[in-house]
Amino acid sequence: MSGLDSSINLVTGGAGFLGSHLIDHLLKKGEEVICIDNYSTGSKLNIEHWIGHPKFELIRHDIIKPIHMEVSKIWHLACPASPIHYQYNPIKTSKTCFMGTLNMLGLAKRTNAKMLLASSSEIYGDPQQHPQREVYRGNVNPIGIRSCYDEGKRISESLCFAYLRQNNTNVKVMRIFNTYGPRMFPNDGRVVSNFILKALNNDPLSIYGNGSQTRSFCYVNDLVEGMIKLMDSGQNGPINFGNPNELTIKELAELIIKKINPELNIKYEELPEDDPIKRKPDIDLAKQLLGWEPKTSLSEGMDLTINYFKNL
Repeated sequence: MSGLDSSINLVTGGAGFLGSHLIDHLLKKGEEVICIDNYSTGSKLNIEHWIGHPKFELIRHDIIKPIHMEVSKIWHLACPASPIHYQYNPIKTSKTCFMGTLNMLGLAKRTNAKMLLASSSEIYGDPQQHPQREVYRGNVNPIGIRSCYDEGKRISESLCFAYLRQNNTNVKVMRIFNTYGPRMFPNDGRVVSNFILKALNNDPLSIYGNGSQTRSFCYVNDLVEGMIKLMDSGQNGPINFGNPNELTIKELAELIIKKINPELNIKYEELPEDDPIKRKPDIDLAKQLLGWEPKTSLSEGMDLTINYFKNL
């Protein structure tokens, strides 16, 4: 247990997609929140409704550099998460994963805080096990164009468990599968936002490869509930979080076309390097240990996300 009130939260990457939704949940529960972001991929627009709130504090800071404060929970979400963003400056992405996580773990050790790491299903690479279970060690290209992020998340997890074993730091590692919802960054190359924006602009939807590659999409509110359950539990993880309902990229495109403009076409393009062919979480651990599973249907979640982009 921390020596501080358990409601003092530090959220790194708090102005981003996931971080801003987490901050909404924490402040609505009456907890105090310190948000750190360097706005490399986050936006003040995502959290502007909390600026001036007595329990909310916003700090512009890059976690590659150490920071000193008194907190009791660290939600470590800071890192570019879309291929376009993390490949733009792969050295900075690697530094964010290693040095940023090291700095947050140092802060957790000094303040006796609990720390949750937002890791990723990308640590499984292009998986040879399907669905992916937490015991699977992955199939990652350590020198490919995605390795700054894939291996970055793997070293972040390694650091967390080194701190757990060496310093008894209370770490929690969640492996996040594809998540979508309002406040996704437009034009970041993620398939859901990409498809929705193209459809709203009456452009054909671009599919890489033949569209048979699969993904599983979890609505953001469901994921944040799982995040809170893990932080409040006695579990260290790693634990998968995502929606196990798998569908092909072509099926996703057809769903969005049906919802926005049934007249639109699909355009096929070359598959990017190291793009995973299958991605589906096994969430049995989350169900058994935390009583968590997603509740929002893909159709309902897509309606909410489409409405967000319509109003943007």
